[in-house]
Amino acid sequence: MDSTLISTRPDERTVSLSRARRAALGSFAGAVVDWYDFLLYGITAALVFNREFFPQVSPAMGTLAAFATFGVGFLFRPLGGVIFGHFGDRLGRKRMLMLTVWMMGIATALIGILPSFSTIGWWAPILLVTLRAIQGFAVGGEWGGAALLSVESA
Repeated sequence: MDSTLISTRPDERTVSLSRARRAALGSFAGAVVDWYDFLLYGITAALVFNREFFPQVSPAMGTLAAFATFGVGFLFRPLGGVIFGHFGDRLGRKRMLMLTVWMMGIATALIGILPSFSTIGWWAPILLVTLRAIQGFAVGGEWGGAALLSVESA
């Protein structure tokens, strides 16, 4: 009988390097989606939302109101970071990260199909602000969770 042991376990460095790369790639993908949404919303807020969601005011005020909805998302980011950070510690960062990406995607899709002011009246800007708050909340959790997941996996 040969006394040489054969290890079927992969090299620890290879496994950890692969895991770190996957975590970095996931964080990068989340950031790309976030900034793509940021760019898309900024362009549509400037060109479309003033007419579609705020036609009852002057074009300049409609544009300012559209950009105010843009700001609502930023106001909810810290809250999302705190809440998703808490639950990420308790339930797992990966689970919370996936939830935030889904929330952001669903809110973005719903903004895309949201009826205008002429169709549903004041509900249109109310729903726009609500969906934008959900987006900001989700992005806050995504940024914090992705950064922590990347650092923990490195």
